[in-house]
This record gives sequence, structure tokens and C-alpha cells, in this order.
Amino acid sequence: MNYMFSNKDLKRLILPLIVEQFLQSFVGLADSIMVASVGEAAVSGVSLVDTVMILLINIFAALATGGAVVAGQFIGKKKQDMGCQATNQLILFTASFSLVIMALGYLCRGFILHGVFGKIEAEVMYDANIYLLIVFASIPFIALYNAGAAIFRAMGNSKMSMQLSMIMNAINLGGNAILIYGLHRGVEGVAIPTLASRVIACILMMIMLADPRRTLHIVRPFRIHIDRMLLKKILYIGIPNGLENSMFQLGKILVLSIVAGFGTSSIAANAVSNNIAMFAILPGMSVGFALLTVISQCVGAGDYQQAKYYTRKLMKITYLALIAINILLMLILPLIIRIYGLSHEASTYAYKILIYHSICVVTIWPLSFTLPNTLRASNDVRYTMVLAIISMWVFRIGFSYILGVNLKMGVFGVWVAMTIDWLFRSIAFVWRYLRGRWQLQKI
Repeated sequence: MNYMFSNKDLKRLILPLIVEQFLQSFVGLADSIMVASVGEAAVSGVSLVDTVMILLINIFAALATGGAVVAGQFIGKKKQDMGCQATNQLILFTASFSLVIMALGYLCRGFILHGVFGKIEAEVMYDANIYLLIVFASIPFIALYNAGAAIFRAMGNSKMSMQLSMIMNAINLGGNAILIYGLHRGVEGVAIPTLASRVIACILMMIMLADPRRTLHIVRPFRIHIDRMLLKKILYIGIPNGLENSMFQLGKILVLSIVAGFGTSSIAANAVSNNIAMFAILPGMSVGFALLTVISQCVGAGDYQQAKYYTRKLMKITYLALIAINILLMLILPLIIRIYGLSHEASTYAYKILIYHSICVVTIWPLSFTLPNTLRASNDVRYTMVLAIISMWVFRIGFSYILGVNLKMGVFGVWVAMTIDWLFRSIAFVWRYLRGRWQLQKI
């Protein structure tokens, strides 16, 4: 068999993705540690708004995935000119849609702070409001950056987005240090560098993507023209993926409102656990991005045997990498939690949550989050969307109430509910993959 991706190609694709994901998680961890020096109210306020921001960012990342899958399939079909046109349509739609979302975010600020988050302490509300006012301005910039990064991944060039991520995170981290420790600012010391870093990264990404020497690039002169056929293909993948991601994050927000009722210690423990837990799944997320690139090109070429081969290969890599990172994480966990300077109660919650989380990550997480990228890359997006939404409402939210509130397990019960959701997804996605229906999906 003439394989489309050599081991060297896979290394070139996966390793920069791991570095990029590590940088993002590390900066998130460093951000939270810096904010922790301001106080637990600041940690809680930032984490609440970040949950909404992650929801919005994931919606645009899902749309970007739609563009990347379509562009990747055109590469597999040797139709690079159509891939470039798909790139143009993705950039145009992302820019327009993100501006609308940003405007709606500011208009609905009161509802977000009071309606979504519910009853929270006055100090937490004050910090959340300041942080929201600043970071919401970054929505169009991070949306366009993610669209560009997805297109580079579709080309198999993850090195470019890694390099730009380094610049973005260096600006973010340096700005935080100066404003928080040097100028003794509060949550605005985290928010302002976040905005600045996303603006600069977006501008650089668009410049890089405008290079006509690249396999996929922005076609110049750039015209504000909607190609309905191409946009329909992108949205066919992007909308179900976006609904799935947004429902997933909405579930997290609803669950967060449950956690908020357990008190500031539980909110802080949940926030810290979320930041550290990102490292536990980091290799799996990176390989998942690579899987989208590889499988979309295999599907474009009509070679499903190679799609199965690379799925098996990349799933093995995912498991080995997750086992390694989680062993390391457990060894240094006491030190990391100590750095945060949380109260004894919050530290105890976080330690218990993260040990349980790592056990579930190395067993069921890859089947529920990495494997379905094979389905998405082969256009089987409706199944993944419907299943994920049902699972989220029934298991994640339903069991959060049952375990966290009714059985009085508190914030730990909420995390157990999340892993029950993972278990159901993994069973359903494995069943779908083995049946082979994903090979019959067409746009």
C-alpha cells in the first residue's frame, strides 16, 4: 500500500500540535496562578467568564474545522484551487459571524453575569464584569486566528500555528507578569494582555495565510463574495460540529452554575482542576487535530482502508501519550496545587478531582473525543452531534444534579457525572466506527 502519510509526516504534524497545546495550557495555568495572587474571588470571576469565552471560541473552532475538513478533502482530490476558494469563504464567514457574536455578547452582558452565573458573591461579580468587558473585544481576532490555524493544519503544516502560538502566549504571559506583579493590577492585568496577544496573533496569521506560495491560501484580491456551494459544504461540517461543541460548553456553564452554589472554595477548586486537567488530555487533543487532517485527505482520495489504518495507528499513539503525561502529572500534582495557595478545603477538593480525572482519561477519554474525529473528517457529523447533545443533557447535566446536589457529593459529584457522559459517548462512537456507516457519508 502506498501510504499517504509517512511516520516522518505524522511526527511533523503531531509534535508542533503538542507543543502548541502545551503552550496554551501552560499559559492558562500561569494565568490562573497569577490571578490567584489577587485572591480567590478573582480566580472565580475569571473562570466564570472564561467558561463563556471557551463556549464562543469552540463555536468558531468548530466552524474552522468545517473549513479545514472541506479544504483537506479538496487536497486529497488534487483540487487545490477549490481548497483556496474554501479558505476564502471560511475567512469571510468567520469575520462576519464573529463581529455579530461580539456585539450580541456586549448587549447580553447583564444576562450572562446575572442570569447564567446565578447568585454569586459581590466581589466575584465585580471581577467577572471587568474581565468580560475587556476580553469580549478579542472575539473576532481569536476566531480568525483559529480559522487560519485550522487551514494550516489541513495542509499538514502545524508548525506555523505553533510558532504564532508561541508569540501570542509570550505576549500574554509577559503582559500578565508586568501588569499583575509590576503594576499591581487585578483581573484587568490578565484581560488586557489576552486581548493584545490575540490581536497581534490574528494579524500575523492573516499575513502568513495570504502567501500565494502555500498549498492553501487566501486568494487575492480578496472579494466579499459568498460562494453558496462552498459555504454550504463548510457549514455542513461546521454547523453540526459547532452545535455539538456549543452544547458541550453550554453544559459546562450550566454545571458551573451548580458548582457556584457549593461556595467559593468549590468554584476555585473547579477552576484550578479545569486548568490542570487540560494537561492530562493535551496529547489526545493534539492527535485529534492530526486525525482530522489525515482522515480528511484519505476521504478526499476515496481511500477508506488508509483511513482505518491511520485511525488505529493514531489511537495507539493517543493512549501511550496520555498514559505518560498522566503518570507525570500525578507525580507533581501536590506541588502544582500548593503553588496555587488555595484554602485547605479547595486544595482537598482539587486533589481528589484530578486523581479521579486522570484515571478516566487514560481509559475512556480517547474513545469519546479522539475517535469521533475520524467520523467528522468523513462527513459523519450529524451522528456525532446528536449523540453528544443527548449524552450531555442526560448524563452530564442530569447526573450533576443527582450526584452533586441530591446525593450531596458536591463538586466531585459534578466531575463524576462528566465521566459518565464520556463512558456513554465512547460506547456509542466505537459502535458507529465498527459498523462502518461513516464510510458512506457524503456532503
